[in-house]
Amino acid sequence: MNTHPALGEETPANDLRARVREVLERRKLTDSVSAEQATASWEQDRFVARARALFYARMMFLTLGLLILAVPAWSGYFGLTGPFAFVGYFTMLLYSVANLLVIDHPKAGRWVTYTTLCLDLTIMVVLIAKPVVGGGLQSPLLATQLLFTTLFSILYPKPLAILPPLLALPITTRLDLLLNRSVTAVELLTLLWYLALNFIIVYVLVYLNEREATAHREVVSLQGDLKELAVVEERNRLAREIHDGLGASLSSMIIQAEYILNLTREDGLRSEIRELKLTAEESIEELRRNLRMMREDFELDQGLEDYAKTFRERTGLDIRFERTGLQRKLSPDAQLALFRILQESLSNAVKHAEAKTVNVRLDFSEDRVHLIVRDDGKGFDPARTPRGHYGLLNMRERAMKLGGQLIVDSAPGAGAQVAFSLPCTPS
Repeated sequence: MNTHPALGEETPANDLRARVREVLERRKLTDSVSAEQATASWEQDRFVARARALFYARMMFLTLGLLILAVPAWSGYFGLTGPFAFVGYFTMLLYSVANLLVIDHPKAGRWVTYTTLCLDLTIMVVLIAKPVVGGGLQSPLLATQLLFTTLFSILYPKPLAILPPLLALPITTRLDLLLNRSVTAVELLTLLWYLALNFIIVYVLVYLNEREATAHREVVSLQGDLKELAVVEERNRLAREIHDGLGASLSSMIIQAEYILNLTREDGLRSEIRELKLTAEESIEELRRNLRMMREDFELDQGLEDYAKTFRERTGLDIRFERTGLQRKLSPDAQLALFRILQESLSNAVKHAEAKTVNVRLDFSEDRVHLIVRDDGKGFDPARTPRGHYGLLNMRERAMKLGGQLIVDSAPGAGAQVAFSLPCTPS
């Protein structure tokens, strides 16, 4: 009975990948999204949602404005008579629609929204100050200024960005004085009352916005830490299972090979058993090295030097190891790539180059790590790699994946040099 899912069949893992891919595409993010990018995407989505709400609020105000223009008594009160009033109305309608069209743009959307909001505020101040009787601080539209303070605080919760609606009240007061309107004690109280309400609105909204943004950053950072912790715990679990399972089997193979070797007298068979034992010892050493990398307990420079020493003892190849500079921080993938390239280079020096001496140099500079392997073998043409030999291709793919650089310099009869470098984090 086949228990494996058929090709294309939905599984929990595939369903999860599809949901992740859908969210990433909707937010225009990549698979390697950072916490900063996730926060920026969230802030952009939040701004777009609030800017769209501003557009719908404008449509409601424009509907009221059309009603004011349609009623002669109201349009006369505000002085909105003649063709210029309709030109102004349709100008507001046009820039509101234009604002909606660019809302999703990360930069233009914010600037256009802010500019049009300032235009709305300017029109509001004009409508408040224009009536000869009942205008200025007596206008029934004065309460609209609180709405603008709220909108600015929600969309742009920064002190300087909120300044325009706060200046609307003193500007209205100044216009009253310029229009020879006397400011009574009641109007002064109205001014102070509105100023107090403005500062309360600004404080509450800015405070809540900062708390919300801080909480979101903490959640995103915590999610990243939990994901990293889960990866570390899974690697440690796999390391334990591999050590207790495959490691124990290889150890038993070595012991059995040693036992059979002591019982065998035939030279040819003894040679084969020694080779089997040597292969098992190399396998268990490779296993231990991989387990150290999984547990992030691998010291790169010492690991490379130990491998060069072991390889020299096993093959008789004269390997000279040199390391310079202060060791820098490298990811497990970067350490593994350096180790694999050293393995491949030494293996090629023995199998193909028939080299007598190999010089290995590990150099840590300020921002990069360099591995240079030079042999005195018979060399080859790097542009004509024999079919079926994938060592150089694998090395180049490792370098490309990690953003490194691989240079192979060789010619027939002139030996070979493999130079591999990777970016690293300063310690």
